[in-house]
Amino acid sequence: MIDPDASEDRLWEALTFASSDEFVRKLPQGIDTVIGERGIRLSGGERQRIVLARAIIGRPSILVLDEATSALDTENERNIQLSLERLKGSMTVLVVAHRLSTVRNADQIVVIQDGTVAEKGTYEELIADANGVFRRLASNQGIMEGIA
Repeated sequence: MIDPDASEDRLWEALTFASSDEFVRKLPQGIDTVIGERGIRLSGGERQRIVLARAIIGRPSILVLDEATSALDTENERNIQLSLERLKGSMTVLVVAHRLSTVRNADQIVVIQDGTVAEKGTYEELIADANGVFRRLASNQGIMEGIA
């Protein structure tokens, strides 16, 4: 446990932040349900959201998320994105992602290719570069709607 003294209210706040509260409430014993070694009784997406909730309970000044939404459906990915937006100003969040929709609202995006920085800028700046790596990747992922 990240913070064994965390109140139940704080636990539910973190679970809500990580879009986990709904499925945790449905578990046989709710928040007290034993989920097994490494969350074996949970789906990949549920495990991912629980890990995020645990990280938030610790109230870090820097939060590093490596592929935090890779196992999530689009609805839960969007919920996590909205939660990350609410964190702006309260902590630094570094997101590593191959799914470019995850970084749509990032203050700064750094594109790494072959171990070096290929591009950096905002989502809008990078998507506007017709010859850019980011735009090509976005096109390949089908997230170019509304882009001229």
